[in-house]
Amino acid sequence: MGFSVRRSARSRTVGVGLAAVALAAGAVSCSKGESEESPKMTPAAAVAKAAKNSDDISSLRYRMTGEYPEQGRIKAEASMRIKPSIAMSMKMTALDQGKDGSAEIRLVDKAMYIGGNPEMAKEMDGKTWMKFDMSALSDEQLGGGAAGAGQAEQNPAAESTFMTGAKDVKKVGTEKVDGVETTHYTGTLTLDALRDSFKDEDKATREKREKSVEQYEKMGVDKLTMDMWIDGDDHTKQFRMKGPADKGTLDLTITFLDINKPVTVTAPPAKDTVDLAEMMKEAQSG
Repeated sequence: MGFSVRRSARSRTVGVGLAAVALAAGAVSCSKGESEESPKMTPAAAVAKAAKNSDDISSLRYRMTGEYPEQGRIKAEASMRIKPSIAMSMKMTALDQGKDGSAEIRLVDKAMYIGGNPEMAKEMDGKTWMKFDMSALSDEQLGGGAAGAGQAEQNPAAESTFMTGAKDVKKVGTEKVDGVETTHYTGTLTLDALRDSFKDEDKATREKREKSVEQYEKMGVDKLTMDMWIDGDDHTKQFRMKGPADKGTLDLTITFLDINKPVTVTAPPAKDTVDLAEMMKEAQSG
C-alpha cells in the first residue's frame, strides 16, 4: 500500500472510531425513568416519583433502537454499571453505514475501547481494538456526559428526571412492553424548560444535567417529545425521546431489560489494542 493510500485508510479508520464514540455517547444519553401511577396519582406525580426512583439504580441492561442525527438508523444492546464505579459494554450497529457500521464499545477503568469492526481492524496492523484514555475524568464526569472525544458515556438513569420538566405530561393508557404491563405517559419540553426544571438542584446534579442539555444543543435539538412506559414495580420499562435536529432526527427508544443486577466489564487484551490518540497523531502528520 502506498503512503498516501495508507494514510487515507488510517484517517478513515480514525474517523470511524470517533463516529462510534459519538454515536454510543449520544445513544446512551437517551434516557430512563422510574414509576407507575397509583389510582390517586396524577401523571406528573407518577413521572416525578419515577425520576426519584432512578437515584437507586446501580446497574442496568438495555436495548436501544431508533435514529440518531448524522448516523441514521441504529440498534444496540448494552450493560452499564453506575455504582460503585462507571463501566459499560455496548454492541451497536449503524444500519445505514454498511460494513463500517458495526462496533463494540467498552468503558472500563476510565478507558474507552472500540472494536468489533472488521473494516477498522484491516487498518490497524492486525489489532482489533482502539483505546481512548479517559483517566483524567472523574466517575461523576464519566456518568454525567463529560467530553472524552466529543462526549463520554452518559448514565441513562440520570436523564430519567428530564420528563419532570414537561408541563403537559399526560397518561396515554396501559400497554404491554416485552410482555410486561406498563402505563404509558407522554409530554413535551423545550431545552429552556429542561434547564429551568433543575435550577434548584444541588451543584453536582445541575452540572451533570447541563452537560446532557449541551449535547442536545450541539445536535440542534430545541424541543423534545418524551414517552415513558412504567411498570407495576415503579420502574421504567421503556423510554423514548425524539425531536428534530440540524442534521437529521433524534428518535431513540430504550427498553430496559434488567436493573440492579451485577455487571462486569473487562478490558480487551493489550496485545490486541492500539491507542486512538496515537492513531490520530499519525493520521494528522505528514
